[in-house]
Amino acid sequence: MRRAYAKVIGLSLLMLLLPLSGCMEGPRVQSNDSTTSEQLELPQWEVGDYWLYTFVTPQFGEDSARLVVAESDNESGLYRLGISSLRESQRHAVINHNPFLGRVTMDGLSVYENGDPQPVFNFPWNVGDEWSFVLLGQSWTAQTVNIYNGDIDVIAESDESHSLVYTFSASSMFLESFVWTDDSGEEQLRMQIAKTGSDYSGEVWFHRATDLKDETYLQNDNDIYDTFFDSGHPSGEEFDHLVWYIDVEISQGGSGSLTISDHTSASPLTRAWGSGSTEKGAIGTIPSTSDEYSMTVTLRGQTSVLHVKIAGAIEYQWTL
Repeated sequence: MRRAYAKVIGLSLLMLLLPLSGCMEGPRVQSNDSTTSEQLELPQWEVGDYWLYTFVTPQFGEDSARLVVAESDNESGLYRLGISSLRESQRHAVINHNPFLGRVTMDGLSVYENGDPQPVFNFPWNVGDEWSFVLLGQSWTAQTVNIYNGDIDVIAESDESHSLVYTFSASSMFLESFVWTDDSGEEQLRMQIAKTGSDYSGEVWFHRATDLKDETYLQNDNDIYDTFFDSGHPSGEEFDHLVWYIDVEISQGGSGSLTISDHTSASPLTRAWGSGSTEKGAIGTIPSTSDEYSMTVTLRGQTSVLHVKIAGAIEYQWTL
């Protein structure tokens, strides 16, 4: 567990919180803390509540969008969080870089991963409490390390030595910040709040998605043929469309191309790249035909590489 501290000690968020050594223990007590008992309890959201965040990811760089409470259903005990950017919703569908979109439980603000609610937050908050959850494909052990003036600081380490550092703000009733760092020390996601509000007016989206294809192709003297099926959402519903993501680097003197065709031989996605080309974080949608798709890839050049991800998505859209 000391490895998690070594990764996050440089973050300004923890500079005033963490001891110089130790394993999830010994948080500094703030004698002038103004946190009330009510601020440690579970908050209640209303439709139209929103939080404007800056998101930073290695795939897409920096972007900003609002997370918005789009639905509140007492019968199911669920909120639905949408996002004010259609493109951000599509990015989440294929990269899963924003785990707080979609269903959130009313009884704990738990978010869903693989169909199960995950207790990222631990109400009522108490310094020293430990708990576990699954998020971002990792199994985490978390601890509340500090509470000060209504801000609750949490650190977590996964079984694969990834780390999370996040702060829940009682005043805004949601995350103040959230940083996910992988086992190599690279930040995979940083969220920082910029503004909160209520009575949001406008459109918001959420894409409930399932991965269909995630493959990296390397230089090959011959064409590469591959397939994937346009089916398999756990809900049993048909996809509204497929979301694709591409990262490509073509070496000097090389070339490359990608063609995706459906069972009618239509080709809704074609790409071609010349010598020295790069295309990072490209994203878009193609129709869902509920059948098999074929892929043809050509890659020439010693260091040429292509990463392709395809997700089937059910699109939700609200106008508030």
